[in-house]
Amino acid sequence: MCYFQNDQYGYSMQGTPVATYNGYRVTLNRIHTSTLFGDDVDTVTLDVTFDTQSRIHIKFYDSSEDRFEVPLTINGADPSPPSNPLYDIQFFNDPSFYFKVIRQSTGAVLLDTSLGGLTFSNQFLQIATRVPTKTMYGFGEQEHQTLAHTFEWESFGMYARDQPPDPGANLYGTHPFYVSVEDDGKSHGVLFLNSNAQDVTLTPAPGVVYRTIGGVLDMYVFLGPEPNSVIEQYNTAIGTPFMPPYWSLGFQLCRYGYGSLDVVKATVARMDAYDIPMDVQYGDIDYMDERRDFTYDHTNYAGLPDYVKQLQSGGKHYIIILDPCITEDDPAGTYPPYDIGASMNVFVTESDGVTPASGRVWPPGQCAFPDYTNPDTETWWTDQCVDFHKTINFDGLWIDMNEPANFVAGSTSGCATNALNNPPYKPKIWGDILADKTMCPDHLHKLGNHYDVHNLYGWSQSNVTILSATAATGKRPFVVSRSTYVGSGQWAAHWLGDNNSDWHDLKMSVIGMLEFNMFGIPYVGADICGFNGDAQEELCDRWMELGAFYPFSRNHNGLGYKEQDPAAWGDAFAARSRAVLRTRYTLLPYLYELFYTAHTAGTGIVRPLSFEFINDVNTITIDEQFMWGPALLFSPVLYQGETSVSAYFPDARWYDYANGVELGTRGNVASISAPIGTIPIHVRGGYVIPTQEPASNTELSRKNPFGLIIALDDSGSAVGQMYWDQGDTLNPILSGQHALFTFSAQNNKLTTSASGSSSIMSSMTMGSLRIMGVSSSPQSVTVNGVSKSFTVSNSQVTVSNINVVMSGSFEV
Repeated sequence: MCYFQNDQYGYSMQGTPVATYNGYRVTLNRIHTSTLFGDDVDTVTLDVTFDTQSRIHIKFYDSSEDRFEVPLTINGADPSPPSNPLYDIQFFNDPSFYFKVIRQSTGAVLLDTSLGGLTFSNQFLQIATRVPTKTMYGFGEQEHQTLAHTFEWESFGMYARDQPPDPGANLYGTHPFYVSVEDDGKSHGVLFLNSNAQDVTLTPAPGVVYRTIGGVLDMYVFLGPEPNSVIEQYNTAIGTPFMPPYWSLGFQLCRYGYGSLDVVKATVARMDAYDIPMDVQYGDIDYMDERRDFTYDHTNYAGLPDYVKQLQSGGKHYIIILDPCITEDDPAGTYPPYDIGASMNVFVTESDGVTPASGRVWPPGQCAFPDYTNPDTETWWTDQCVDFHKTINFDGLWIDMNEPANFVAGSTSGCATNALNNPPYKPKIWGDILADKTMCPDHLHKLGNHYDVHNLYGWSQSNVTILSATAATGKRPFVVSRSTYVGSGQWAAHWLGDNNSDWHDLKMSVIGMLEFNMFGIPYVGADICGFNGDAQEELCDRWMELGAFYPFSRNHNGLGYKEQDPAAWGDAFAARSRAVLRTRYTLLPYLYELFYTAHTAGTGIVRPLSFEFINDVNTITIDEQFMWGPALLFSPVLYQGETSVSAYFPDARWYDYANGVELGTRGNVASISAPIGTIPIHVRGGYVIPTQEPASNTELSRKNPFGLIIALDDSGSAVGQMYWDQGDTLNPILSGQHALFTFSAQNNKLTTSASGSSSIMSSMTMGSLRIMGVSSSPQSVTVNGVSKSFTVSNSQVTVSNINVVMSGSFEV
């Protein structure tokens, strides 16, 4: 760690800030006393833009020379200056330049760069700031050991890497964004929009020191003030999450190393025999012909095209994996994807701009890397996907190894000795050189050199692949990507990578899931039961309980390890998995509604307790429980041998999901029984949750009657909403091909309203109600004035056989 004297290092302000239409422009001159790595920029321009009432944009750049900037459109800036911004910014020259961002309502200083050390050189940029508290979440992708950071000189490197989760390692994606909770519960977020290799150090001040080795210093501050508002503002800016097809919310199954179609068939057959809900089967790289994209193994997977159609006829779906490295060693004319790509110049080149850069990944021999920033690559990639869809009728695409991974450092011919390949500062990332496990930084893409765009590789591939999947299937696309960047969530889902089959990674998955919901990628989950290693039965049992409530619920394991799908362990295990997955399927209408709200408003789906109970300091460090939206609390068993959970329940009414019994604990910890096969789920009072009778897949469950869970708060009230569409159509929200219902319960009455497509509503039936927290047994229950039979138990009223078509409003 370096220390900087403000009178001997940094920049001084030239004159005074100049007011612009919606902010300020400041000219900064370097203090010529010392340099860190040379090639400093002597004059730096600072533009401050008041984007919206709750967002301020702060950008340092070299006005005399163009530098690389991330080509991400930041949405939502107001056309005119905001009239009452939540922030103020102040500039100082004491003795060197610094600024403060202040929350207007409280005077809290959110950023204070008087820590010094402002540096803007060609290959090293740094800004340091004090922050108001040590309650901070974010910065990724890392396997953080706690959700809330410690500020004990923690450093996080951010440079996309083919790296299984490991504490301290930079992993598959880059997300330089954090959320900070102030002492009074108000929150703000900060994005450092930069795609170069970078790192951040959290100091005890408390402070944040951010460093990058290229581009510009480009910051966005989101004022919230609620943490959920911060996430909404962030997602609105970077692109709200995609709306998934309904089937993708079902349970999914995969392994690397089935070895043959016969094994796949046997696995699916035993899942069906146990009636374990399942919607998706995957093909990992062993379905391919020698691991070449857009091929399949006609020997071991003979009959695959027909089997995929058989799966689909039974209501299941099939997703294939594609890797970005395209083999280039096959004889000319024998592998069209490479031949056509080479003729279209779609591959990343060496620094000469001509020679395709060669690496080694899964396919035989050397391979070339598509340049997804090249518009011609979009055409080529889409053509390949559309053509292959004619052979394998896939429903979605899984893009892997797209950091991009490389089994040699840089290229098969090595990397040249130059400043890009060997910068003067290497951020705190794994590997001795930037090219470790990836491409040479001086390789060229259409958008720029790999030095600048490395972290954008998976991001750009996701952007292209969602278009390709749409063109191939003609339906709402589904893409899952290993490498992600700011804004990837508008196109792709993510899984947490090649985790281990151990209790540590079971626990870490909760933190990873919560972080990616902050990063704008709410469709996320870990490989259930772990990818590397043989899972033990108790661990896999507990992981199925937790994984049933990942947004992305997929059991996936690696080559050579024992089978771990839920049907592989015998009758008792299968029964437990069936039960917990049926609970998931029951709750899918609520999860789908949360995705609708995320897509339309940017709202987070999986949330830490601290985001819902902002004034409860006890929630700040809780990272072993999580919520679906505002209404459902999950408290999984994460430790071996445990049969109960010590769970915290903030001050609200809480009901056991299974039986409706109200928990007596509020604002305190309670010990909750959780024998094998049980994950404690509690419903928060004040909310209405839509449900549906489960089935063995979503095609069948979508035909079943709906239900409502009405959990009353202290005032005897509850509210909620439900979104519904045809499940896989394109643009149902823009086209109006959907239905939206709102529910309000108060004064012993439930009222509903409905809007949208009449044809969709007329196909929906309300079947049952569960009303939790009633103060006394009702004398009667009527639906639209018609008496209905009901039962009362544990202060819960259950009404069955309602059978009301949801084509309009109804009243209970």
